[in-house]
Amino acid sequence: MLTEPRFTYLRLTQADLPMLAEWLARPHVAEWWGAPPTLDELRQDLEVDIAADVSWQYIARLDGRPVGFIQAYDVMRADPDWWREETDPGARGIDQFLAHAEQLGQGLGTRLVGQFIAKLFEDPAVTKVQTDPSLDNARAIRAYEKAGFQPVARVVTPDGPALLMVVRRDAWRGP
Repeated sequence: MLTEPRFTYLRLTQADLPMLAEWLARPHVAEWWGAPPTLDELRQDLEVDIAADVSWQYIARLDGRPVGFIQAYDVMRADPDWWREETDPGARGIDQFLAHAEQLGQGLGTRLVGQFIAKLFEDPAVTKVQTDPSLDNARAIRAYEKAGFQPVARVVTPDGPALLMVVRRDAWRGP
């Protein structure tokens, strides 16, 4: 009998930043995440995020091996240039990627997201989780749909056109 891959999510630390910088420079990541930041920029961003306590970054591990990055953020308290219309204090947003191109297309992204949603919904204050893939990122959109997200609207974000997708606690069926 095959078992479901189980991810662990360890908070991002300064020691993880060189690995993260290398991942962000990989073509399959940079295609959707943009020009990779320098190591110094990553350090500064992490310090700001820790101090603000509105976003939380993790290294996703599978069988102890680092395989991806995932972050969650408090939608209403995050960057004021994003999601100005949000009024639900229980809304969380997520962003993530798999680090290794050879793992794409195997369902791992769906599992990574689904298990992370379960982790977020352990907090009773979280009412919904949203994400906003590029309209051109069909692979991500499919993975989100398989993880339980529903398309809500086409939106224009500071990063460009995107598809706002949401999974609500009361409609989520689990990973």
